[in-house]
Amino acid sequence: MRTYAIGDIHGHLDKLEAAHSLIAADRAENGDREAPVVHIGDLVDRGPDSCGVIDYLLRGIAGRAPWVVLKGNHDRMFANFLVDPDSHDPGLREGLHWTDPRLGGGTTLASYGVAGTGERLLFDLHEEAVAAVPEAHVAFLGGLNLHFQRGAALFVHAGIRPGIPVERQAEDDLLWIRRDFLDDPRDHGMLVVHGHTPVDAPCHYGNRLNIDTGAGYGKPLTAVVIEGHQVWHLTEGGRVPILPPA
Repeated sequence: MRTYAIGDIHGHLDKLEAAHSLIAADRAENGDREAPVVHIGDLVDRGPDSCGVIDYLLRGIAGRAPWVVLKGNHDRMFANFLVDPDSHDPGLREGLHWTDPRLGGGTTLASYGVAGTGERLLFDLHEEAVAAVPEAHVAFLGGLNLHFQRGAALFVHAGIRPGIPVERQAEDDLLWIRRDFLDDPRDHGMLVVHGHTPVDAPCHYGNRLNIDTGAGYGKPLTAVVIEGHQVWHLTEGGRVPILPPA
């Protein structure tokens, strides 16, 4: 059973297209054109073309590409802003807003032609954003899945609350959890494939696989392929094994 996965995109359409090219090359080499591609969330923010990323994913899904798209915390913050400009995600510390440059909401709005983040009132930005963001994009963001399970792997954006069944996981944990998940060495019953916390290269920890390699900070976007309990990083030179600790 084969599954492909792509890390946190953060508005980088060019990197997303390159990742899909690597997957297409692997399909050509190894067959199985129906294996799903799981996008691990954080489609938007920081990069220059969040609008283009969502358009690209919508076109692929409309063309019946076997793609799964999960919700990231940045995707939820964007969707919530479109409902209420004063919304504050529970995962953010008090006083920090989605439009803060550190979070990159302004670049997402700019990709829809909404300029002046940091200089204009939130109400004005919101009013223009509601008019500029297509209804199809709003519906897409609102309908993103929180997790996807296939074979021996569970795909989520940030991770899971250890010891809690998948069906009882809180959305805030799936989108925001860090230390309580990252520092837990226990066997989760499946390999948890996640992003959210950038690493220098995709890392296999035995119980989890982190594939966020910092595309939102100017670093590469990672694509991997999982077959049973084996994992490979997809590169221009082909598959490179990602091995758990000895």
